[in-house]
Amino acid sequence: MSTLPVPPTLTGRAGPRPAALRRRSFLGLSLGAGAGLALTACGGQATTALGNAASTLKWGWALPSSWDPVTSSAGWDVHALSLVYAALTKLDQHGAPVPALASSWRYDEDGTAVTFTLRPGLRFGDGGVLDADAVKKSLERGRDDEKSLIASQLVGVKDVIALDSRTVRLELAAPDYQIPALLAGKTGMVVNPHAFGEDAGSLATRPDGAGPYTLRSYVQNSKAVLRRNPRYWDARSIRIRDVEVYPLPEPSTVVAALTSGQYNLAQIPGSQVEAATAAGLKVQVIDSMVVAVLDVNLDRSPFTHPQVAQALKYALDRNELLKTAAFGHGRTTRQPFPAGYVGHDPALERLFPYDPAKARQLVESAGAGREIALTLSAQNAEGVPEVIQAQLAKVGIKASIETVPTARATELVYVQRSKSLYVDQFAGRESATQAFQVLFGRQGLMNPARRSPGELDAAIAAVSRTPLDSPGYPSALRKATGIAVRTMPNVFLYTVPRILARTAQVSPIPPFPVVQRFEGVTVA
Repeated sequence: MSTLPVPPTLTGRAGPRPAALRRRSFLGLSLGAGAGLALTACGGQATTALGNAASTLKWGWALPSSWDPVTSSAGWDVHALSLVYAALTKLDQHGAPVPALASSWRYDEDGTAVTFTLRPGLRFGDGGVLDADAVKKSLERGRDDEKSLIASQLVGVKDVIALDSRTVRLELAAPDYQIPALLAGKTGMVVNPHAFGEDAGSLATRPDGAGPYTLRSYVQNSKAVLRRNPRYWDARSIRIRDVEVYPLPEPSTVVAALTSGQYNLAQIPGSQVEAATAAGLKVQVIDSMVVAVLDVNLDRSPFTHPQVAQALKYALDRNELLKTAAFGHGRTTRQPFPAGYVGHDPALERLFPYDPAKARQLVESAGAGREIALTLSAQNAEGVPEVIQAQLAKVGIKASIETVPTARATELVYVQRSKSLYVDQFAGRESATQAFQVLFGRQGLMNPARRSPGELDAAIAAVSRTPLDSPGYPSALRKATGIAVRTMPNVFLYTVPRILARTAQVSPIPPFPVVQRFEGVTVA
């Protein structure tokens, strides 16, 4: 098992990147199964080659649930949204926040206020001025709008003050050094106030931001066509003129679609890596923050018996699941952060070993002689759910598989909380405490029972109070990770790298760990 040194990553202050971060990529040496392939390395030519003035990237990926970052309900949306919105910060290839719309930031002495300085001359895609007042209104909408799905992440922001046209200060309820990382994602994407002031509902299909592209046409569930935005603050790094985004291709047809020219870049499942390589496509396995997970609702039977929830952690053979799901591309895990990330604790991987005898004992103690039955919900019944069903049967749990429509999954599982056990993936988040909040917080979307132990709350608060470049930050974060893994019912299964196949006309794709961006990418 290869691991990275704990990096002093995610510094809360703009400035030179620590030397340790320059030496190696964020997760580049972990997730070893993918590293064993004959993959195309990301070389420097992509960032130096001139782009084709009429080039088009045809990206088979996923269309967003909404083009409004405030009401977007899926973690995956951040990839498409980053095409049309820019945020105050962004993450570099090591996972550290670096300047974006904001050229710099600084904290006050006690960490309860952070002041961002905007770049000069910022404009939205429609030509409107993007100044501190626009940032203030955008953040306040994210915090206060009754339909906001990012409000819980901004609840600690007491006030947003536009000090002048280029300076905006966030006053915080408590010290929080995670803010620059938090604002690198959907939470920090700046939406044009003119758009939500007039008709906020229109943003679902007509985004209005200051990102590298503007949306030219959109057919829901079919296709989005975008054109390079010359007003983008970093337009010179955007080499591709047009981007077309399509829904995720069918696994069985994706290689054919690539070789036929339907796409020139697409995500592929692990099962298609060999076929893609044989077809002459270039394949990249990009380490990501995505983790496969079983979400457990402690308020629904049979998990009102805590022994049954605990039994799940011993009943599942993660190696078999990884092989089924991704042909071994990725690695098994028992925690929300992948190896190489500062919050990953290798010691936690020794918890909950595959032990069907112990799982059966726990089930029997809960059932008192009665059969334990449950419904296993998933968007696709085939593959991993079937393997889980078979593994649970070995420990005395009869699982019936139920398919949940993709379009209604978030509503049914996480808003209505109507399912007891759900096969899902956690897409990772820009900041560690944001990930904790989503997965384990009392208002966390992916915490169906909305319960969290007090000791975990205290540990997360300690993480927030610790500057990201402090020597004590890794231990504080790992302590919180350990408490979450031991006390929360989530069953983490395996990591999910981003596997991309591309034609020879597309240059290597930068391996950003959370959000896929295309800076420097060209299409011949």
